Amino acid sequence: MPRRSAYATLNPMSENVDLLIHSAKQVCIVPAMEGKPQRGNSLGSLGLIDNGAVAVRGGKMVAVGESQTVRAAHTPVEEIDATGCVVIPGFVDPHTHLVWAGDRAAEFEMRIAGATYMEIMAAGGGINNTVQRTRAASVDDLIAETHPRLDRMLALGTTTVEIKTGYGLDTATEIKQLEAIYKLNASHPMDIIATFLGAHAVPPEYAGRTDAYVDMLISEMIPAIAAFAKAQGQPPPFLDVFCEEGVFDVDQTRRIFEAGQQHGMALKLHADEFVGLGGTKLAAEMGAVSVDHLVQTPKADIRALGQHDTVAVSLPATPFGLGHCEYTPARQILDAGGGLALATDCNPGTAWCESMQLVIALACRYLKLTQAQAIAASTINAAFAVGCGDQFGSLEVGKQADLLVLNIPDYKHLGYRFGDNLVKVVVKAGQVHLWK
Repeated sequence: MPRRSAYATLNPMSENVDLLIHSAKQVCIVPAMEGKPQRGNSLGSLGLIDNGAVAVRGGKMVAVGESQTVRAAHTPVEEIDATGCVVIPGFVDPHTHLVWAGDRAAEFEMRIAGATYMEIMAAGGGINNTVQRTRAASVDDLIAETHPRLDRMLALGTTTVEIKTGYGLDTATEIKQLEAIYKLNASHPMDIIATFLGAHAVPPEYAGRTDAYVDMLISEMIPAIAAFAKAQGQPPPFLDVFCEEGVFDVDQTRRIFEAGQQHGMALKLHADEFVGLGGTKLAAEMGAVSVDHLVQTPKADIRALGQHDTVAVSLPATPFGLGHCEYTPARQILDAGGGLALATDCNPGTAWCESMQLVIALACRYLKLTQAQAIAASTINAAFAVGCGDQFGSLEVGKQADLLVLNIPDYKHLGYRFGDNLVKVVVKAGQVHLWK
């Protein structure tokens, strides 16, 4: 654990703080750009401080700078000597499906044998497999399965995570998933951002009747989700749609988006994972906070990302998990001036990946991001992809003290190394949750 400081006897006039991390070989501030994500060629601005320090009081950062200066001005209750280490913001994972029941290991074996994602889905597997198990689970069951995943993610450096519903596809189970998300947020150190994804797939009982399911989503499910959130004292969750061939088309997506907006829901979108339908352009024009997946994104949609504030979220663990060779055209998005973030897409079918460190390594290899770009995409830009860039994602005074001490001599080791946990210390809201 952090050691109690004797520094107060040497600096009687200094300002008291709860925690002081000092003597880091590098502190990476990863600043926002005038209150917005890092876009285009600005992605990868780390704001490096050599021999850096961070002072924390009341769960927020009150000073970030060179160690000698920060230590001279602050007396900590506890301190962490980060000599030889790198300090970065805690990872923000802006796209997960973390609340589910069961697993789909058998489907992975089918995929290795040659079955495609859509073939498995058509045979009753895929999302609908998890839907049946999640419908049968209780709220307590879902919490019991999810909590250890969150623990592992925290140990790997994720301090804020988005979690979607979408394994219910009926009103009662979607609300059950949302209830589990709220209870996990109340009990776990991580900040958890909720997203409603009732439009994740067409459930079996609506097979061949997608428009009827969309009608039900609009008339029943969205109002019920909004009412449940309000009754729980929560803001409306984000609204997400899987706009993809064989799932929901652009017109259906627009209808669902408009209904969600009427209930105060901000928009997110799954798009272009297998086929580019134009959903990315629609989402950008409608002011979506993010559009995610983006593997087969048309050029017109890439241009739209450069013209709007919508953050492009790449999920490189998903094509890796599927054994595919095509990834998000990240360089094209950046060349167009777009904002880019990274996420795990942690889910039981295509990417049971709990590590943003692995995602960074994949992004460096397959998206051709530099380590600095991948770090910014996993912190400040990822925070903006869940509407929280003013609270998390960078080591800026006034923001919540979510940070990592990495047992590496230079930030470039992130992405370069993989398969190990490089995190030595996790600090969440000023509290030390891991020390090794």
